[in-house]
Amino acid sequence: MYGWRGTILRVDLTRGKVMKQPLEESVAREFIGGRGFNSKTLFDEIKPGIDPLGPENVLCLAPGPLSGTPLGMTSRVEVSALSPYSGILGDGNAGGAFAYRLKRAGFDQIVITGRAESPKYLWIDDEKVELRDASDLWGKTTWETTDILKERHGKNISVAGIGQAGENLVRFASTIVDKHASAARGSGAVWGSKNLKAIAVRGTGRVELANPEKFGQLAREDRRFFLKDHLQHEVVAVYGTHLGVMSWWPGYRYFQKYLSAKEIPEALTLQAWKKYEIGRAGCHDCPVRCKDVFRIPTGKRAGEEGSALEFECIACMGINCGILDPIAIMEMENLADKYGMCVIPLGNTIALAKELYQRGIITQEDTGGLSLDWEDVDSQIELIHQVARREGFGNLVAEGLYSFAKIIGRGAMDYCYHVKGLSRGPHPAGLFALAHATSTRGADHLRGRSWAYGENDPQVFPILIQAGVLPPQMSQDPVAGLTISERATTLTDAIGRCKGAVNSWVCAVPLVWKYPLWDGLAMLLRAATGIEWDAASLEEAADRIYALEMTFNARQGITRKHDRLPQKPEVRDTSGGEEERKKHAEMLTEYYKVHGCDPETGIPRRERLERLGLKYVADELEAHGPYLEWDGPPLWPLDRHPHGGRRA
Repeated sequence: MYGWRGTILRVDLTRGKVMKQPLEESVAREFIGGRGFNSKTLFDEIKPGIDPLGPENVLCLAPGPLSGTPLGMTSRVEVSALSPYSGILGDGNAGGAFAYRLKRAGFDQIVITGRAESPKYLWIDDEKVELRDASDLWGKTTWETTDILKERHGKNISVAGIGQAGENLVRFASTIVDKHASAARGSGAVWGSKNLKAIAVRGTGRVELANPEKFGQLAREDRRFFLKDHLQHEVVAVYGTHLGVMSWWPGYRYFQKYLSAKEIPEALTLQAWKKYEIGRAGCHDCPVRCKDVFRIPTGKRAGEEGSALEFECIACMGINCGILDPIAIMEMENLADKYGMCVIPLGNTIALAKELYQRGIITQEDTGGLSLDWEDVDSQIELIHQVARREGFGNLVAEGLYSFAKIIGRGAMDYCYHVKGLSRGPHPAGLFALAHATSTRGADHLRGRSWAYGENDPQVFPILIQAGVLPPQMSQDPVAGLTISERATTLTDAIGRCKGAVNSWVCAVPLVWKYPLWDGLAMLLRAATGIEWDAASLEEAADRIYALEMTFNARQGITRKHDRLPQKPEVRDTSGGEEERKKHAEMLTEYYKVHGCDPETGIPRRERLERLGLKYVADELEAHGPYLEWDGPPLWPLDRHPHGGRRA
């Protein structure tokens, strides 16, 4: 096959068997790769109602057809499973070099099933694949594991794996790639539940292209753009997502307010962060290199280096938790990377705990004497250790935002601003709220929101509309604009492309700056695969993937009521709050109409699924319904979880 390598690697941990399976061309055409392959596998192989931490869960890792090629920004790997954090579709997307190495090794997807009796790691050396003992790696941080495997197998490898948080089944534990890239939604806990510590891969083969000359020409055009574009070359390459601290209005003290640029403390401004920076880094073959490399100057971890300190850590672990100390934020970033935890749910759950503590809903009797005062840096860092090791109050925080509030009770759920278990804070009805509500993995800005009206493309976005590259309804019709943006981000995740550090159209959709909407991507895929892609077939593929994900969630008990508008209690119980919910409901109805869903349930109709070639999905949905209503993931008694381990 051109573009694809034609092989799926299946790993049965229960039997200790590794098998290579041919990639069906029809699946490649219809689901493209990456997120498309993984979402199809999850629907086909996961039965509704299983425990995400049980051996029946399936873990998938997939690059895209453009990964491993000369096109920049394509070393993105999609990591998917039934999420133990949300209890619905859980996929994360990470950079580094893993996707590049995996494609070069000859694989389009890894599908992992079962559970090993003892710790294992998977070693992929081009076509040679074997499961190896990982007893000496169990209990080590992601950084230590990566260093050991590179010393063992050579520097030219990439490592994906987990730290102690994944081993202890912390529900928002991440898959960490090459020490600093994180694939979220709780996949790390799935690795831990399967006794799988890491995957190390060396890939030295070639990705054969149908038309290498044409592909090379398009890839060079794409690279030249990023080397001269003002936003990417002179802003993102210099500041990365630190840019968002000054422009994205981060929540402060669990969304008690949102901070404008004028309210950001001097210590957290763009230039203030630069004084800790000792270099820039990027994923494999990236022309932008948006990541910082920093060194902590003072304190307990003075001299320790880290990388990829993103806006999300500053906002979620710092500002929204009331911590405005840059040294503490850098320490917490490194701890999250070492232990293997996503900073967004970790920060949001700690911030919720602090809000409940401030309100007297929980006390030091609940926390084991630990202070949850907003400015208490030492206590928050101690809590991070406790979460990763599932000790003390951290064992409860490790359950994640929704489950934490459910277990606490006492009115805590009133302050749990979530959609399907994930939180981006409360928002009034509108495009922001609609995008979070309808995202197929819970409240999320990377399923379409940032692209729907050019949130981070203030100069390029209107030009693309005026030039006819983007349709005018992008800015005029929220539902239509969000639908187009969902297609953009779905295709990006499927081809293995980065959405860009600041979620930009020119990153997410290759060559969109030069050709009408999907035409540049279609040209790249034609040159890569030899298949006659066009705008219509790409839109259909994106819609097919999204509809399949919506149906997967329907089997997990998700209906219209869960596409909710999170509101603060003081807003919810007012006439204004009721008006906001009414407006949101009207937008939801229009959204379901556009997406071919039943407006009463929010579930894709049979006609829609059959039109997208998903008749078997409609049959499966009807054959086994009705499904138990979603109420988060199934929970274990807290004392049942693994716990402990060395402190990072």
